Amino acid sequence: MPDLKEGGLLVTNFVDFDMLYGHRRDPKGYGAALEAFDSRLPQALERLQSGDLLIITADHGCDPTWRGSDHTRECVPILSFMPGLKPGSLGRRDSFADIGQTIAGHLAIAPLAHGKSWL
Repeated sequence: MPDLKEGGLLVTNFVDFDMLYGHRRDPKGYGAALEAFDSRLPQALERLQSGDLLIITADHGCDPTWRGSDHTRECVPILSFMPGLKPGSLGRRDSFADIGQTIAGHLAIAPLAHGKSWL
């Protein structure tokens, strides 16, 4: 993982979950990809320093066991980690804009037009 300077923002897209396994309806491949991701997550969490924020989410649901190749109906998770952040549920969010508003507030950027920060 790269080292970021103070105030840095890193965004990554794990497209294989979607492109190779979800839309291709490959539950075994999808499961293996999840296990590989999960095995590396502790490394990411260990690198978090005071003031760092990690958000893991998806842009849509894509159940690999569902018929067809379209997006599926389930809600997407939002996992948020930050040293010192009290564990708990964010509950159901109204909009993906909440992610943007949370990031803006965390990076001391002017509030956005939409969304509500959970921090």
